Amino acid sequence: MRTLNLVQAVREALDLALAKDERVLVFGEDVGRLGGVFRVTEGLQEKYGEGRVFDTPLAESGILGLAIGLAMGGMRPVAEIQFAGFLYPALDQILSHLGRWRHRSRGRVGLPVVVRAPYGGGVHTPEQHADSPEAILAHTPGVKVVIPSSPERAKGLLLAAIEDEDPVFFLEAIKLYRGSRAEVPEGYYTLPLGKARVLREGGAATLVGYGGMVEVMLEAAEVAAREGVEVTVVDLETLVPLDEDTLLEAVRETGRAIVVYEAMRTGGFGAEIAARIAEGALDYLQAPVLRVAGWDAPYPPFSAVEHHYRPNAKRVLAALRQVLTH
Repeated sequence: MRTLNLVQAVREALDLALAKDERVLVFGEDVGRLGGVFRVTEGLQEKYGEGRVFDTPLAESGILGLAIGLAMGGMRPVAEIQFAGFLYPALDQILSHLGRWRHRSRGRVGLPVVVRAPYGGGVHTPEQHADSPEAILAHTPGVKVVIPSSPERAKGLLLAAIEDEDPVFFLEAIKLYRGSRAEVPEGYYTLPLGKARVLREGGAATLVGYGGMVEVMLEAAEVAAREGVEVTVVDLETLVPLDEDTLLEAVRETGRAIVVYEAMRTGGFGAEIAARIAEGALDYLQAPVLRVAGWDAPYPPFSAVEHHYRPNAKRVLAALRQVLTH
């Protein structure tokens, strides 16, 4: 089977969606002629024309407003926000309208909008380019939040998101774009939204994360295994709706949980995971739930100290020692 990186897998999914359904439109800043800042949409405008793959002004609120209007008119827009940290000017559209129309219209009007955005650090980007705002999106009623951790998962999940009848935010870890390759099935396939995956099983503790932190957790698990400590690794993949059954079952099996995410610690989605564990698995816990996260400060731009901010395997292993010696 051929291997693709995350950029190629997402591009292939968009290509297949555009070919399958004439209602699918792809647009955003520089996605047309340039092919996107990361070249995810490269070649799609040439193939499908300027009417279906097109550039927008540098106005994120306008991009979201356009997506909402097109969806209300029967189209299936896939909007790209150049970096997730640029979503903030669009929060009014997101918080006040995007997720509310299903409820506002008493179920009659859904908005099949997909908003793609690169997020997270690891590649020394300027200020705001490495932000991880998934907790803000997850706190928005009426939207789904999906964060894939590998090329093959990204392709199937994105196609499922485009088929969904309600808004989906699809965040893609910048660090993973060209950081690795994986076998990706050819042709059209979807993967279910709202399902977590157990990537590795072990009895000592459970590591829980998503997106760019999955490779960090797997690296830590590999190091721990060489020292005779086997851990379970859970890739949540979809934050909303959260697969609480898989999460709680994995934690109940080990009695110890470490949540790993690269957004700032306070108010991050990891706090929600810890709360769900406390509500559903408290009687099974042998140690407090720990969070390994970014610090409560803006992500350092262009910085040689970036590796101190973004969680790595060393910090995960330190947390693992802490829960094992509690």
